[in-house]
Amino acid sequence: MSAPEFGTLDHVDYEKVELVSPLIRRVIANNPSKFTYKGTGTYIIGRGDVVVIDPGPRLDSHRDALVAALAGERVQAILVTHCHADHSPLAAWLGGETGAPTFSFGPHPRPEPGSAAVEPPGDGVEIEESTDYDFVPDNAVVDGDLVVSTSQLTMRAVYTPGHTSNHTCWSLDEESALFTGDHVMGWSTTVVSPPDGDMSAYIDSLRRVAGRDDTMLWPTHGPPRADGRRFVESLVEHRLQRERGVLAAVRDGRTSIPDIVALLYTDVREELHKPAGRSVWAHLVKLVTDGQVEVEGSSNPALDSTYRAV
Repeated sequence: MSAPEFGTLDHVDYEKVELVSPLIRRVIANNPSKFTYKGTGTYIIGRGDVVVIDPGPRLDSHRDALVAALAGERVQAILVTHCHADHSPLAAWLGGETGAPTFSFGPHPRPEPGSAAVEPPGDGVEIEESTDYDFVPDNAVVDGDLVVSTSQLTMRAVYTPGHTSNHTCWSLDEESALFTGDHVMGWSTTVVSPPDGDMSAYIDSLRRVAGRDDTMLWPTHGPPRADGRRFVESLVEHRLQRERGVLAAVRDGRTSIPDIVALLYTDVREELHKPAGRSVWAHLVKLVTDGQVEVEGSSNPALDSTYRAV
C-alpha cells in the first residue's frame, strides 16, 4: 500500500461559520500551528436544537465567533474528543452560557510528578498541544453510548484511545459521518507520545475506524476525508512500516532512541528529531509489550533506556 495521501485546506476564513454539509457547520479558530495545521475546527451539528463538537481553545476571537454562529440556536450537548488545549477549554464557558451538558470519555489523567509526561524532552522542544487537565465532563461516556437522539440527530460515542487515553470520536447516523478529532487528521499523521499516548491502542483504534462504514470523516484539523477506509488503512500501514524499521534498527545494534532516530529520520530536520524520538519511544513500548524487544536492566521502556532485540 502507498503512503498516506494528505489533503490541504487551501483557504481558511477564520472565525466565520461555514456550511459544509446539510447538517454540519464549521468554525475554524485562528490558532494555526505545527500541531493544529490551519486551526481548530469547531463543528455545529443540526439546526435549532444543535450539538457542538470541540468548542476549541481559550481564544476571545473564537469565543465571539461561536456566540455569533449559535445566535438563535439551542445547544443540546457539547461533545469533546479529548482534552488538549486546542479542543476542550471553551467547553466550560459554553456549558455555562447555554446550560448544555458536556460529554467525553472522561478527564485526561494527570501525570505523576517527575514523569516523562511533564519533563521536556531534553531541550524543551514542544511535542504536542498542552493538556487541559481541568476539563471534567458532566457526562462520562463509554464506547457505543447514544449521546444525542432527537428528531434530526442521532449521535454516538466511538472510543478511540491512542493519541490520548481518553480520545473519543463521535458518529452522526443521519449523514454516516464520523468526527475524528485528532485520531484521524486530514493533513498529517497523529502524535502518539507515551506515557498517555499508546501506539498499540492507536493502531487498534485505527483498524476499528477502517472497519466502519462511515461515508465521511470530519477531523478537527484539516480537510474531510471521503475515502475513509482506504485512507485509514494507509495510516495503519504507515505505522506498521515505521515499527518494522524500529525493530530492524534494534536488531542491527541501535540500542538508544537517539541512535534509532538518526537512522530512520535522515530526511527530517534535526530540530524535529526530539519529537520523532517520542514516536520511536511509542513504537518501542509496543515492541516490548509484543515481546520482540526488551529493556536492559528494567521492564519499563523509557526515553533514555537501552533496548535490545529478543
